[in-house]
Amino acid sequence: MNTLDFLGIDIAKKTFDVALLRGDKFRHKKFPNNAEGFKQLDAWLLKQSVIRIHACLEATGTYSEALAVHLYQAGHTVSLVNPARIKAFGQSELQRNKTDRADATLIARFCEKHRPAAWVPPPIEIRELQALVRHLDDLIGTRTQLTNRVSDGPKVESVLESLRSVIKTVNAEIKLTRKKIRKHINSHPGLKEDCDLLETIPGIGERTATILLGEIQQLGHYKHARQAAAYAGLSPRLENSGNSSKRSRLSKTGNARVRKALFLPAITASRYNPVLRQFSQRLKRRGKTKMVVIGAVMRKLLHLAFGVLKTRKPFDANHAIAP
Repeated sequence: MNTLDFLGIDIAKKTFDVALLRGDKFRHKKFPNNAEGFKQLDAWLLKQSVIRIHACLEATGTYSEALAVHLYQAGHTVSLVNPARIKAFGQSELQRNKTDRADATLIARFCEKHRPAAWVPPPIEIRELQALVRHLDDLIGTRTQLTNRVSDGPKVESVLESLRSVIKTVNAEIKLTRKKIRKHINSHPGLKEDCDLLETIPGIGERTATILLGEIQQLGHYKHARQAAAYAGLSPRLENSGNSSKRSRLSKTGNARVRKALFLPAITASRYNPVLRQFSQRLKRRGKTKMVVIGAVMRKLLHLAFGVLKTRKPFDANHAIAP
């Protein structure tokens, strides 16, 4: 029976360090974080006579995804782990050194000890949707920054004229990107059906629906809505120790883009979604603060999104049961 080796990967924008754990011995190497570097890693693993590996790396968005996909397609087991888990493991191990090599070693030991769940890359249409949605979010952020400079910056006409010109260009790109997202959704029947189902929920519009579909891999495929809430960092966190007790709050250990996307829809849903309006009013009567109520509504809104995708039925206030 082939033994299983563990590969810890500490990834950065331009390079990544690996630590190959075989038995109780480590071998280290650094590679460029690009297609050529991936080929060099393949050759290095072949030279080490590696047959089966469980590769583990932190989920750092665009920096880690390409390498994770490459390793998955090469037939290896791959795990993308929340960086908070690696940090906590390092603290439990009393890690003293903070270098790329040391971090790769720590990740390899974490992988051996905890055997994190295997990751499967989302379908190509989901990856493309995520890229488009994130690009749109970046463009909107850029427009906000430029608009703030027009209102708060130096009142020099030549500078203002330049800023207005750039804003006009950014607005055109925002409009074009929204068209691309709509076209992408419409060209994939599965995505179109999911998007239509999500938009039946009062409070969730087209933009929020596309963000949820792009950011939460196969939302309706989770076993429980709690798993989706945990992924988004919307699970409540209670601190109660001895005589000290703090108000519960969101864990925020998860996808910040999902939380950001649900904030304003939660406020809207508190007013116009009959299920969530009753839910928010009940929390207010119990003395919950405004932000606690909004956080709870965000979580319930995600639960409802999970429900319509899981059941494949549009939202129905008469049958919706707050999870």
